[in-house]
Amino acid sequence: MVKLRTPIVLALLAVILAGGITLILKQNTSSCPVEIELPTPSEEIEVYVSGEVRNPGLYTLKESTRTADAIEAAGGFTTDADESAVNLAGTLRDGDQVYACKVGESSMRININTADTWLLEALPGIGPATAGAIIEYRAENGPFATIDDLKAVKGIGDSTIEKLEGKITVR
Repeated sequence: MVKLRTPIVLALLAVILAGGITLILKQNTSSCPVEIELPTPSEEIEVYVSGEVRNPGLYTLKESTRTADAIEAAGGFTTDADESAVNLAGTLRDGDQVYACKVGESSMRININTADTWLLEALPGIGPATAGAIIEYRAENGPFATIDDLKAVKGIGDSTIEKLEGKITVR
C-alpha cells in the first residue's frame, strides 16, 4: 500500500499543477489584441548656422539636408564669406553647426582647452615655454571659458591675443 501511495500522490500533484497552469493561461488570454504604438522618428533636424551668412541662427530643416540648404535657409552667404571653405555637399544631422568663415579666416581653429604642446607651439606668438604655461594653467584652473582668459597665463598679453584671433577657440 505504501508503494502505491507515492505514485498516486505524485500523479495528483501533476494533475493539480497542470490544471493550475491551464487556468492561468486561459485567464491571461485576452480576446482584444494589444496594440503597441512606437513613436515615429522625427523627419526634421535642427542646425545652427553662423558666421558669414545673412541671417545666422537656429534652423529646423528636413532630415538628410545638405549644408547648401542650411546656408540658403540662413539667407545665403555675405559678400565677405569664403564660400570655398564650406563643404556645401555635406549631409547634416540634428545638432550640427555650420560655420561660414570670412575670406582669409581659417575655418580650422585650435581648441586651447584640449591642444597638446606641439599644437599650441604652432600658433603665432606661442613658444615652448608659453605652450607649457597654457597647459599648466589648464591643469590647475580648469578649461578656459573665453579666449581673453588666456591673459591670465604668464607671457600672454593683448598683442598675443590679437595674433591668435581667428586661430583659436575654447569649444
